[in-house]
Amino acid sequence: MTIHARALLFDNDGTLVSSLASVDRCWTRWAEEYGITAEEFGRIELHGRPAVEIAADLLPADIVPEALARIETLEVEDVPNGGVHLLPGTEAFLGSLPADRWAVVTSATRRLAEARLDAVGILPKTMVTADDITRGKPDPEPYLLAARELGVDPAHCVVFEDAPAGLAAGRAAGMTTVALTTTHQAHELDADLVVQDLSALSALVTDGGVEISVRG
Repeated sequence: MTIHARALLFDNDGTLVSSLASVDRCWTRWAEEYGITAEEFGRIELHGRPAVEIAADLLPADIVPEALARIETLEVEDVPNGGVHLLPGTEAFLGSLPADRWAVVTSATRRLAEARLDAVGILPKTMVTADDITRGKPDPEPYLLAARELGVDPAHCVVFEDAPAGLAAGRAAGMTTVALTTTHQAHELDADLVVQDLSALSALVTDGGVEISVRG
C-alpha cells in the first residue's frame, strides 16, 4: 500500500515519542494533590486530549486555571528525569522529510511540547499545540490549522496518530489517517492504515509530495 501526500501531520506523545511513564507519574501526583479519587480519575479518557479538557472534567471551573498550571509544571519538570524517549523509526522517518512538508500537532501546551521535543532533538518548523486552538482533538481544528499553516489542502494531508481521539480528528478534517499501535491495540484504532510504529514505514520525497509505503 502506498499513500500519496503533500503534508504529513504527526501527533507527538505516543507517535513520535513516548512519555507514558512521565504522564502516569505526573497525573497521578496531580490527582492526589487535588483530592481526585482513583475511581474518578479512572473514568476519564486521558490520552490524546488537552489538559484543559481533562481538568474541566474533574474539577470546579474556578480551580481549573491553577490546576492546569500545576500539571504543566509537573510534566515539564519531569522531562529531565527520563520523562521522554524517541519511539522506533521516528528519527529516520522525520529525517527523510523536508522541514516544510511536516508538522507536529499535539494536545500538549507549547511549553511542554517544546521541552519534550528538545529533549530528544526534534525541531519541527511547524507545530500546533493546545495554546493555538479553541477545540482540541477529536475536533478537527488542530489538524485543519496545521494544514493551513503548511499551505496544503486537508485532502492532501496524512495524519499519524496513536489515539482514537486524534484519529477521529484527522478523519473529521478529511485527511488520510495512519494509526500506530504504540498505546492502543489495532482493533481500537479506526484508520486507513494501521502499523506498529514509524519503523514500519518508508517515505519517498517526489516533486509532487511524499509517497509513504509499508516496508516489505
